[in-house]
Amino acid sequence: MICFSDLHSHCSSVSHYHRMLLYLLSWMSLFLLITNGERGFYGNHYAEWNDSQLQPTIQRLMKGYNRYLRPNFNQGPVEIGMSLDIASIDAISEINMDYTATIFLRQRWRDSRLLFPGNESLSLDGRLVSLLWIPDTFIPDSKRSFLHDVTVENRLIRIFSNGTVLYALRITATIACNMDLTKYPMDRQECTLQLESWGYNLQDVVFYWTRGNDSVKGLDTLRLAQYSVESYYTTVSKAVYETGFYPKLVLHFSLRRNVLFFILETYVPSTLLVVLSWVSFWISQSSVPARTCIGVTTVLTMTTLMMGARTSLPNANCFIKAIDVYLGICFTFIFGALLEYACAHFCTMQHQTIVDVQRELLKEFEESNGTTHLANSTSPKKMQKKESTQQETTEQSVTCEGNEATDKKKENGCGLSSVKQMSRRAASMMSVENPNNIDRHARVFFPMVFLLVNIFYWLYYLLF
Repeated sequence: MICFSDLHSHCSSVSHYHRMLLYLLSWMSLFLLITNGERGFYGNHYAEWNDSQLQPTIQRLMKGYNRYLRPNFNQGPVEIGMSLDIASIDAISEINMDYTATIFLRQRWRDSRLLFPGNESLSLDGRLVSLLWIPDTFIPDSKRSFLHDVTVENRLIRIFSNGTVLYALRITATIACNMDLTKYPMDRQECTLQLESWGYNLQDVVFYWTRGNDSVKGLDTLRLAQYSVESYYTTVSKAVYETGFYPKLVLHFSLRRNVLFFILETYVPSTLLVVLSWVSFWISQSSVPARTCIGVTTVLTMTTLMMGARTSLPNANCFIKAIDVYLGICFTFIFGALLEYACAHFCTMQHQTIVDVQRELLKEFEESNGTTHLANSTSPKKMQKKESTQQETTEQSVTCEGNEATDKKKENGCGLSSVKQMSRRAASMMSVENPNNIDRHARVFFPMVFLLVNIFYWLYYLLF
């Protein structure tokens, strides 16, 4: 009996334990059911935009919408209108031949699948763009580009009641621009901004400017460092590739460089160096160190200026720029001034040498005439003894002609005079009578020629 009662108490405790375990399991199942329901509710809300938790209008628009098919599929091309706002042109590089611009690109098209009643429009979150069909527009000449994403991706989606979709985004792109630098820095560059469709050809998509030239805003008020926007216009074209014909829109704009900066930085200093080289024309030719110092200093300074002007330009042999032509002209005049002094100094030294030679010849001639006079003034006795001989000598000295026996007398008389005449002819042919006239002529010749060259230079590059 005792054992039976103990067994009964043990069994009752086991059954109580089972009831408690079943109670805990039931509560845990209820808790898991509730949490799973909430997780499923919110998970569907964030995973699928066309869930019942969306706005009723958006829910109806997204129902059965296929973003992989373009509007008017198999019914004709989609007409897409474009407009641009040029926010800024940050940099224009002559070395890389490109420019960097920040633009607001707006695209409009009509999608009949997005019609809804009323006259209002729906402005949606930019992240909803993944649910809609959008054009595959790209910039063919772009080297680098990115979409701004601070604080979110700069996109705008707006749907109108008639099915029109407005899609806008902000892009910064580095775009190639082929430049002609032959007239640099008085050049005028023609750059373009092209928009094309990547995969849809003209049978699927048609591009057009929404308001013609007025579709582009911001260029009129744009301020650049070295350029000013002269004019711009838009065109509609087509891109021809091996795979077919694709829609294409082109914005053409002209940039004229502001030349005032280069006049103050390059043209004025180089002109002043040329004028400085002319100072040597007013310095005496005997001041060799002073004139040589001015000539060499101006040549070296001009060389440094020419090297500095080329640092910001592409090293292309095909471009002989206007600034290179002017710097070459200035260098030629400066180097010419240095050569002018070399020539003037050489002529002066040569003239001095010839004068010294003439003085020596004249001195020898005078000495020879003095010796002859002394020989003629001897005593009368000797004159009478040699009367016949003196008569022959007198005849030979007067006529300077005769036989070979009178060669010694010719050397003392007509020989010296003939050498003097020949030296004078050589001096007149090989030297300048007055070397100082070279500097006098250079004072007028160099400025006049430089002025004429400048007039021709500026007329050619500014008018043609």
